[in-house]
Amino acid sequence: MINNFFFTIINILINLIDVLTVILPMLLSVAFMTIVERKQLAAHQRRVGPTVVGYFGIAQPFADALKLILKETVIPSQSNKVLFYLAPVATLVFSLLGWAIIPFGQGLTLFDFSLGIFYTLALSSLGVYGILFAGWSANSKYAFLGSLRSTAAMISYELILSSAILIIILLAGSFNYTTIIEVQQSIWFIIPLLPIFIFYFISILAETSRTPFDLQEAESELVAGFFTEHSSVPFVFFFLAEYSSIVLFSCISSILFLGGYNFPEIIMNGSIINLQSIILGLKTCIFCFLFVIFRATLPRLRYDQLISLCWINLLPIAVAFIILVPSILVAFDIAPY
Repeated sequence: MINNFFFTIINILINLIDVLTVILPMLLSVAFMTIVERKQLAAHQRRVGPTVVGYFGIAQPFADALKLILKETVIPSQSNKVLFYLAPVATLVFSLLGWAIIPFGQGLTLFDFSLGIFYTLALSSLGVYGILFAGWSANSKYAFLGSLRSTAAMISYELILSSAILIIILLAGSFNYTTIIEVQQSIWFIIPLLPIFIFYFISILAETSRTPFDLQEAESELVAGFFTEHSSVPFVFFFLAEYSSIVLFSCISSILFLGGYNFPEIIMNGSIINLQSIILGLKTCIFCFLFVIFRATLPRLRYDQLISLCWINLLPIAVAFIILVPSILVAFDIAPY
């Protein structure tokens, strides 16, 4: 009995260490993603950017986090306090849970889920509840309108995102991320599926609420949208969730279209150095920089323009590719199933 209890505690500690080895580097990458974005935006706009805190301003994210944590948490008197606190927590938790099934290398994953893509789509759909809770609980028309704008647009871009991923599933013949990576050993999917990658990337820009689709913010209101009333630690949670989603979808994009951790291994002195996690990180950085470049170059759209773009322009193209790709696979007898 004592031995079983002892082994149970050991297993819990091992699982906790496994989770922390993923969560802590991810939070650190989110911190450095903010400084990279500010530096890159400054370069685009001919500004200097953060340079004071740390070497070349590299410690600025930690100073910003400390400043926000030390601020007073202000709660509107007429707000629903349970939902007010639940909204940022739910948003951050749904964003962090997506990392559970990411393969960082061959056999390096917390949970090699056979239905990994379904898991990702389900979490991305549940993330809208945090937005709704934040707008509903704050008792502010600006926050409520911001949540409505984001929710109305979600239906549109989720269709495009699901259609693009469905084509990847048809080519790979699996919902598992590791299998999708292994299928791309001969050629990355971005080469034959470049048009699909374009409208997929448009949809993940909307999914992560990035320019030109940061629809929760309104120029005329000059407020932050659904988290207008949140301050201090709740605001930090929303901020972490947004940038965690950017890094997560950059990683997923590199898996779906750039072969994930696949790359020729380097042979030195008769031994093989496994650089799979580093290769995946470099591919993820490419998409992170694309997110910032789009923010620096494109103007913001209205949410009705996004809905029109998705339903009238992109959805017919997506449906056409959903019919075309399996037809080609069946015609040439190369279907993976």
